[in-house]
Amino acid sequence: MDSPFETLGIDPDADEDELVDAYRRRVKSAHPDHGGSAEEFQAVRTAYEAIRAGYEPGDELEPVEADSRRPANEGTSRNGQHDAGTARNGQTGDDPEPEAERRGARVEFLDYDVLTDRGWSLDDDDLFEKAAESGLDGDAYGEVFVEPRTNLLKAAEDAGHSWPFACRGGACANCAVAVVEGDVKMPSNHILSEEMLEQGVRLSCISLPVTDDLQVVYNIEHLPGLDELRLPPQHARKMSAGD
Repeated sequence: MDSPFETLGIDPDADEDELVDAYRRRVKSAHPDHGGSAEEFQAVRTAYEAIRAGYEPGDELEPVEADSRRPANEGTSRNGQHDAGTARNGQTGDDPEPEAERRGARVEFLDYDVLTDRGWSLDDDDLFEKAAESGLDGDAYGEVFVEPRTNLLKAAEDAGHSWPFACRGGACANCAVAVVEGDVKMPSNHILSEEMLEQGVRLSCISLPVTDDLQVVYNIEHLPGLDELRLPPQHARKMSAGD
């Protein structure tokens, strides 16, 4: 069985930047949508989380579930310092499960292209009121219901919508959304800066609602700071769930 370092193709003494770069490369190629398999995809995620937690030869690997909510930096990090379970987005592993995670959430969504076309801004207080009154089509503006323990991207796809994505593993910004109202939690964060998090930017492929109602703007991948965090998808930029 390959070690986590062999799985990611890095040396045991690789630094944090090399680790993240290797993860971003491998998680995309390993994804079933890009020619990999579910098993390979999970092996890459497990390897990454193990190294982040301070893996040593002989340690037992604990598989990372696709919808796991454990922050990647919970426990002991690579620098040997203990973390009490607080992720970069401020969520903790000891928090009680929010109501929205037990019963699902209503999400009102808007395509960022609409803002560009109409000269609107993410900072507009009446952004979603204007969208509701504009007669937009169902892909540009609408609502989806997110089932318990389901991420935003999957909920949108299950409802027949085509939101951008690439890796599905939180390793790129192709699926980024701006949370305008409400809140979500990400089980881990490998790429978004603190400033982006403070601005409400989240990765829809790993974001789980923690409030009953949300307003999100999707298709923000080309906003300043996000473009360089994107991966070039092998399929169409907006892939339909049925393709």
